[in-house]
Amino acid sequence: NWLDDKGINVVLVNPATTKRNKENRDNSPSKSDPKDALVIADVVSRGYYYDYTRQATNFQRIRTIMSDREFWVTNSVRLQNRIIRWLDMRFPEYTTVFKHWTCPRSIATLKEFPSPLELKDQSTADVITRWRNHMKRAGGSTGIQKAAELISHASKSVGDTTALEDAKQDLQRLIDEYERIVDILEQIEKDIATVLDEIPIASQLRSLKGLGPIYIAAILSGAGDLKQYAHGRQLLRRAGLNLAESMSGKRKGEIVISKRGDAKLRKYLYLATLTLVGINAVFRQLHEENVQIKHMSKQQSVFKLLGKLARVLVGMVQRDESFTPEKTIHNYTQAA
Repeated sequence: NWLDDKGINVVLVNPATTKRNKENRDNSPSKSDPKDALVIADVVSRGYYYDYTRQATNFQRIRTIMSDREFWVTNSVRLQNRIIRWLDMRFPEYTTVFKHWTCPRSIATLKEFPSPLELKDQSTADVITRWRNHMKRAGGSTGIQKAAELISHASKSVGDTTALEDAKQDLQRLIDEYERIVDILEQIEKDIATVLDEIPIASQLRSLKGLGPIYIAAILSGAGDLKQYAHGRQLLRRAGLNLAESMSGKRKGEIVISKRGDAKLRKYLYLATLTLVGINAVFRQLHEENVQIKHMSKQQSVFKLLGKLARVLVGMVQRDESFTPEKTIHNYTQAA
């Protein structure tokens, strides 16, 4: 950006290109800063580069926010795995009572009764009373049932009790940190919604049922302004989802995706397609046709629909239209 502000023409070279070309000059895998500079200059002189295009402020903001979100999501997953490990060691029967330990009643239990020893001598009413310190609707038939199950499992738990006081302190720290990260992620989602409201094309993308704000933000952060793409194939190439084939003479290798592109954009396009297959009636119908009529595997169908999603997103933005199910199915049938 600093170079661009100075009026200097800026181009970018794919690191994979320099990595594969560094042996061309001296037939050696050696690496140094002077050699890297020479290889990059040589690659640029032969035209293997692409121009740098600065995105608008809102797209830069959404990219920064989504990068921040990835960091905190990673930390959240790491903490959750550590808490699950704690439960597996200290109270292995716990997951038979609470399928998801992150539910409010489970969090309240871990705060008030961090070990089976503290639960087994309690009554159902005592457990519910302690739950009310952390949640409003602690009782009811569900609360009574869960409290009874907890007490029953705690009385015959095989969990490890060595160094229990230290272990309980560790659990408390983990839960406190988990709740802090949950608050951070909630604030980040609010910031994402605010920025998306300032991006006109985001409202068009929302018309596609199943494409939530996180998916929209992730796609725009990785791809930038979709108006710069003339066709969905360009978006697929940006994500490294274009097809690559190895063949020579009569030998024909397997066709695979290139994976030469933005990994986060590739991940979220794939996850968005899976969500659309489960939620959106149009994509579900197309998926069922691929699997039942065209006899594709489910994974093949998902990747075919991923290409469809890329074309739909670019087409909606280029034509300034909302999502139209009839047009989508008609165009898909023609392409097939």
